Amino acid sequence: MTSRHELIFDQPDIPQDFDDTEPEIVATTYLATATRTGKYWTATVHGLPDRHNLQVQGATWKETKSNVLDRTVDLLGSDAGVVGVLLVPADTEEASALEAVRDARAARLLAEQAERDAVRAAAQTLLDRGWSTRDAGSALGLSHQRISQLAPRVNA
Repeated sequence: MTSRHELIFDQPDIPQDFDDTEPEIVATTYLATATRTGKYWTATVHGLPDRHNLQVQGATWKETKSNVLDRTVDLLGSDAGVVGVLLVPADTEEASALEAVRDARAARLLAEQAERDAVRAAAQTLLDRGWSTRDAGSALGLSHQRISQLAPRVNA
């Protein structure tokens, strides 16, 4: 049985050179703001070329987001390349609430990576100092099998 401490290792690592890597795909992202009007969301896409205005509706947030992207791509045509749209509420308090969630999720990903790195380093340190994989696992709240995966012993 997998302990709750081991579940973090089911997630992929963030590459060490993540910030240094250049994206292989360049995308143009447009901002769209949405307001609830009656039973529908109405979204306006901002910053389109040639000062185009684009308004889109949808019955749900998901539908509106899909419609915004589809209509934006239709307007820009096939030569537009890769296009993305960030849909946010027009209301600043609502937009701030969603941004706080995005920021918290990004922070969680970074914290999880820091935990994985710290556990690997601790496991290696404990094994290098003569601890058994069972004792290291017990101290770190992990199975001895997980310790063997994280810090394999190298036979000299």
